[in-house]
Amino acid sequence: MSEEQAEQLMQQMQMLETYFSDLSQREVTFMNILREATASIESIQSLGKNPESETLVPIGMGTYVPTKISSNSKIVMNIGAGVAVEKDFPSAINYLEARIKEVEVALQDTAAKKQDAAARLEQGKAQMNQMMQQMQKPPTSG
Repeated sequence: MSEEQAEQLMQQMQMLETYFSDLSQREVTFMNILREATASIESIQSLGKNPESETLVPIGMGTYVPTKISSNSKIVMNIGAGVAVEKDFPSAINYLEARIKEVEVALQDTAAKKQDAAARLEQGKAQMNQMMQQMQKPPTSG
C-alpha cells in the first residue's frame, strides 16, 4: 500500500468517525424525544383523571410559579414551524403516539447506519493494521 493510499484511508477513517459520532448524537436526541413524548402522554392521561390539580409552571432561569390546572379537556400543542393548535386529550395523545412511531422508525434507521459505520470503521482499522505490519517487515532480498 502506497503512502498516498494510506493517507486516503486515514481520511476515510476520520470521516467515518465523525459520521459515527453524528449518528450517536442523533440517537441520543431521538431517545430524548421519545422520553419527552412518553412523559407528555402520561401527563395528559393524568390530567384526564384528575382535572383539578396543582403544578409548577416554569417562567425561566429555574424559576417556577405554582398554579392550579382547571382542565377543560383541551391542550395547546406545538406542531412545528412555530404553529400551536388546540386539541382535546385523545387527539393530543394520538398525535404524540404517531410522532413516537415516526421517531422509533428514525431511531431504527439511525441504529442501522451506526452499525454499518462501525463495521466499516473496523474494516478500516484492520486495513491500517495490515498496512502497518507490511511497513515494519524488513525488505526481502532476492
